[in-house]
Amino acid sequence: MLGVIRFVFLLCGIAISFFRDDVERIWRSPAVLPQGDAGLKGVIPTTCHSHNDYWRPVPFFSAITAGCVSIEADVWLIENELYVAHERSEIVPDRTLRRLYIDPLVELLDSKNPVSNYRSDAPPRGIFDTRPNQPVTLLIDFKSGGVETWPQVVSQLSPLRDRGYLTYYNGAEIVPRPVVIVVSGNAPFDILTSNTTYRDIFYDAPLAKIEDRELPSPIPDSRNHPHHVVHTHEPFAPANSYYASASYKKSVGIPWLFRISSRQLERISTQVNNAHRRGLKVRYWGIPSWPRRLRDHIMSVLEKEGVDILNVDDLNSVAHMDRRHG
Repeated sequence: MLGVIRFVFLLCGIAISFFRDDVERIWRSPAVLPQGDAGLKGVIPTTCHSHNDYWRPVPFFSAITAGCVSIEADVWLIENELYVAHERSEIVPDRTLRRLYIDPLVELLDSKNPVSNYRSDAPPRGIFDTRPNQPVTLLIDFKSGGVETWPQVVSQLSPLRDRGYLTYYNGAEIVPRPVVIVVSGNAPFDILTSNTTYRDIFYDAPLAKIEDRELPSPIPDSRNHPHHVVHTHEPFAPANSYYASASYKKSVGIPWLFRISSRQLERISTQVNNAHRRGLKVRYWGIPSWPRRLRDHIMSVLEKEGVDILNVDDLNSVAHMDRRHG
């Protein structure tokens, strides 16, 4: 009997070593985070994208207090309201885009940019005191129909737009501001690009579709030239897109024997280089989240290869990430 008990404990120890994050998530009590400016003192922004952020203990605040510079919200349009949920059946009346994301962003940015006679004409500050020029990206994934959802998203962004908080394209260059709005899913690319003189909503370009295309003319890296846009016939460029994203499993493949093969590494490098030549930031979703060591290994390789934003499901892993510019 004693031998059986020891064997069970041994199996449990092995399981915990492989799935430590999942065990911690089950036993950890829901976090009560200080909302508002108080929760951001000393937070250092990092290359973290809070995947399915609305599942966090405190949506939006859980991510930014961990230092994430990118946040994802899935939206459904129902009776002129945008609800945040992964599936339509999960919709709850008070969980709206406005309440969970727009209003908190406005409140935080207003606190960082108070109305004052001593304010200069400098652009508004971002939410992170440690890096006030660091923008926060809100990725809005359209789950309902794009044509009908689009005008409601544009309308609900008005408080951010009216205060000058949204990064925008003015027909000639990108003007950086504290918030970048990116749309994906059913978002209509043709409607987004129909206005050629002003855009404050950008597209999540399909990385797989742009990786093999020949560039008609060189496009400088937008990370080094944030104001400069070269006009080409390339459909996905900084004037209309911000991210270039793809499923890791579909685009790169499953890492056999817990290692990334040389062929997979070459594919990552090619995709990253092609996206950067177009001035876009690379993001992979669907990265294996367990075992933890495999996840950390993949994250490390992606960072070394220049992937700009790391898709994160477990915010505890953010503490181990390289604290470089997001």
